[in-house]
Amino acid sequence: MTKSPHVILTRPSLLERSWLLSQLRNETVGGLLLLIAAVIALVWANSPWGDSYTALVNYRIGPAAIGLDLPLGVWAADGLLAIFFFVVGLELKHELVVGSLSKPAQAVVPVAAAIGGMVIPALIYVSINASQPDGQVSGWGIPMATDIAFALAVLAIVGRRLPVALRAFLLTLAVVDDLGAIAVIAIFYSDKFEPLWFLAALATFVIYGVAQRMRIRSAFLYVPLVLLGWYFTHESGVHATIAGVVFGLLTRVRTDPGEAVSPADRLNFRIHPISAGFAVPVFAFFAAGVDLRSIGVIDALASPVAVGVMVGLVVGKPIGVIGFAWLTARYTRASLSPGIAWRDIFAVGLLAGIGFTVALLITELAFETNEASLNSAKIAVLVASVLAALVASLVLLSRNRHYAALAEIEDRDEDRDGIPDVYQQPEADPNATSG
Repeated sequence: MTKSPHVILTRPSLLERSWLLSQLRNETVGGLLLLIAAVIALVWANSPWGDSYTALVNYRIGPAAIGLDLPLGVWAADGLLAIFFFVVGLELKHELVVGSLSKPAQAVVPVAAAIGGMVIPALIYVSINASQPDGQVSGWGIPMATDIAFALAVLAIVGRRLPVALRAFLLTLAVVDDLGAIAVIAIFYSDKFEPLWFLAALATFVIYGVAQRMRIRSAFLYVPLVLLGWYFTHESGVHATIAGVVFGLLTRVRTDPGEAVSPADRLNFRIHPISAGFAVPVFAFFAAGVDLRSIGVIDALASPVAVGVMVGLVVGKPIGVIGFAWLTARYTRASLSPGIAWRDIFAVGLLAGIGFTVALLITELAFETNEASLNSAKIAVLVASVLAALVASLVLLSRNRHYAALAEIEDRDEDRDGIPDVYQQPEADPNATSG
């Protein structure tokens, strides 16, 4: 039987639009703070006071009796990023249950695009490094990641008129990417696995899930439970950030009768600003401070590790995103919503090449004991993210007039009731402009 054609990247519902815009606002502010933190770290690390930056990153703090006397840089990666991945888990649960991933016909193309945006960069990295005598194949996970905060900071400057449907596509892409990165970290970049500690972590996950089903709302249960789950995961040898995404995925996202906001959305509203405004920028501060004085920058960027990361992010990401999206759309007989073209998907693919936060995390895990490769990969992530942002900006600016025309239709509110007029005229074409 021939499949009937369907349209993808359509206008989200009014409720979903409000949720998306709220998420994107937090990420945009967080992206700007992330960039500021990274610049401060780079300047400090390469200043006459660079040794004090290194000392700060390596300063140990925490209770030694339970094995948590960790350097501040590790606290930022294992602790603060657990908050970030908890928010990722909440966002993914929302998308899976009530958002864009809840409808298979709408989800298949962005999910395929995300998979392509992970697979192609990883293959490019491996092919470059496997063919060189000084290559390091272990860094293959680095170019898989997308930094939604950095990408949205770019959009805030050059793509403020980008249609909500495309912003939703980018968010979905990044969330699925983050889930893929979490899986990669859990399977390939965890070490010294301790099954008893892992079973203890699983027990906290089960209790959390049961408590959600029983509609228990007490913070006196959840806060200690989450802290214990994080600690048990950390001690199990699995990267501690895994606990964050698991707890997020176990949080209830559907509202009960008489309930205005679900626990997942309530927690997201409270914690997302902490994640975007504090946790991620602080991690960027501790991770981005590469001392360029101690290495030859040109030599570092010419290494197979750096070349693999840069080509994977800047070239592999957009090719993977648009290639897998186009093939999936063709196979499923899906067509883009009017007003959105494949060049717009390509622009989103370029934005996905900004792989800052999670890419730096995987870099630290992949090259924990290899300082030369660690520095090369970090520099490559920074350079590739800037290059991807610049190229994406050029593509977006070339469509700016078209996006402005779409935005005028989408945002028009002539009766000033706070609801865009297009949502009160369901027969209207959501993107009815030529382009």
